[in-house]
Amino acid sequence: MESIFKEYKTPLNSFIGAWFIKTKICDELVQYFKENKNLAKIGTVNDDEVQSYAKDSLDVCLKKENKLLKKYWSESFQKLIFLYEKKYKFVSDLHKYNLVENPNIQYYKPGGGFKVWHCERTGPLTCTRQLVFMTYLNTVDNAGTEFYYQKLKIPCKKGLTLIWPSDFTHTHKGIINEKKEKYILTGWLNYT
Repeated sequence: MESIFKEYKTPLNSFIGAWFIKTKICDELVQYFKENKNLAKIGTVNDDEVQSYAKDSLDVCLKKENKLLKKYWSESFQKLIFLYEKKYKFVSDLHKYNLVENPNIQYYKPGGGFKVWHCERTGPLTCTRQLVFMTYLNTVDNAGTEFYYQKLKIPCKKGLTLIWPSDFTHTHKGIINEKKEKYILTGWLNYT
């Protein structure tokens, strides 16, 4: 079966999968954020602490019953999980995992971003996270995500969706653009 999702090539030993989804859903997610900005909260780190020097964002939570999230999940993301499991065949042998926590649409104003090195499984509140996903919702030159140990920088290209392990082995931070705003959708797959 040939994939309709173009792969963005990453080294196999990086354990980072990357594919492009259709950009229409990206536009819909950005529009949803703009229409629901009143629901936005200041982005947090370390179990719900506001530390703007570390993470400077506005986040809108997408509840699992959200129609747009369901569309993203069924039309794109489930297929990307299949591709990730195909690329890294032993992932599917692990304990069952699924979308448990609500994902976020995150807005970064010019100069904003997740500016410090971090990983996604850091303690008791995040210990069931298995994989992380992130979709860039707009293209921003000189922006993206840098992975420390992989020595890898991935550009912020609209529709590009990354999947990677949640642990310290995948410590990462945003590549900040001082002049342009950035939107992403991000979340986690947790053991169930």
